[in-house]
Amino acid sequence: MSEDFSKGKRGAIVKPDPNKVRITIRLDGDIIEYFKQLVWEAGGGNYQTLINEALRTQMGTTQPLEETLRRVIREELLKAG
Repeated sequence: MSEDFSKGKRGAIVKPDPNKVRITIRLDGDIIEYFKQLVWEAGGGNYQTLINEALRTQMGTTQPLEETLRRVIREELLKAG
């Protein structure tokens, strides 16, 4: 049995957060691998989110707990399908 994708739409399933800005940045490979390893050890997540959190810590600011919980729940729901 084949799937019917005739009414499918291309593109992102989840709209990007309007508060996020897409940039191009070059980071050393060991930094990216470090954050990817943290995600792998945690059993999933997003290494870019961890980099954001590290930068916020450096800035001396953190997201409110409610915002963090909502982000984590959304990521887990996406993984669960």
